[in-house]
Amino acid sequence: MLGTIFDIKEMAVHDGPGIRTTVFLKGCPLRCKWCHNPEGLSIEPQLMYKQTCCIDCKLCQRECDHEECKPFGRCLHICPNDCLTVSGRMVDARSLAEELKSSAVTLGEGFGGFTFSGGEPLFQSDFLLELAEHLKDFDLCIETSGYSDSKTFKRVIDKMDFIIMDIKLVNSKKHLEYTGVGNELILENFEILRASKKPYVIRTPLIPNITDTKENLEGIKAIIGDSAHETLPYNDMAGAKYKMLGMDYPLDK
Repeated sequence: MLGTIFDIKEMAVHDGPGIRTTVFLKGCPLRCKWCHNPEGLSIEPQLMYKQTCCIDCKLCQRECDHEECKPFGRCLHICPNDCLTVSGRMVDARSLAEELKSSAVTLGEGFGGFTFSGGEPLFQSDFLLELAEHLKDFDLCIETSGYSDSKTFKRVIDKMDFIIMDIKLVNSKKHLEYTGVGNELILENFEILRASKKPYVIRTPLIPNITDTKENLEGIKAIIGDSAHETLPYNDMAGAKYKMLGMDYPLDK
């Protein structure tokens, strides 16, 4: 089965237990206004243009015969400053698994396992499940918003050894305003996660005046009880990649 990924990060130390390799899957049903991986929102490969490096030579606008360039109307290979890259590649689950296994060999006993992030990994659940089956001899972790139907959520977490799940906002109207979806499914899936007895941690990104309020954080603690909880500081560079994708950073509005 084919899926679409946009990055593989080796030697990750904040994406689950131990030193891990993190696979970033494209596609997400949420539109969080603070998202720091905008290249993970669409499932389609996207052109990223580093305007700050561009010398306006217009070489990329010349016709070329490269098949990979045709969807973007520019030559990806001719730029003298490497201003053009494509975020996203389609991969076969079995082939990707073999690629990932080879990256784990160098760490040996120090290797913690594989983590699936995004985007939202649940958005490509069938691909993720096949990939997890090929990697079942390793420790597997998912970083997820928890936004999916309950059947899909159960199927996926059953294949994982550790789950990192976001709970961003307790007020569903604010959740809809700032992420594009309500939080009802997420909170239902949290109860499924809690009942599963799988090891997990709940994460909350601290977005100034949105998620970092006393009311919101106390509300989250009331919901999750004694569950492990981490807060993530706001990424001041979150908007940097939007311009490269021809997108506006929502929090600048």
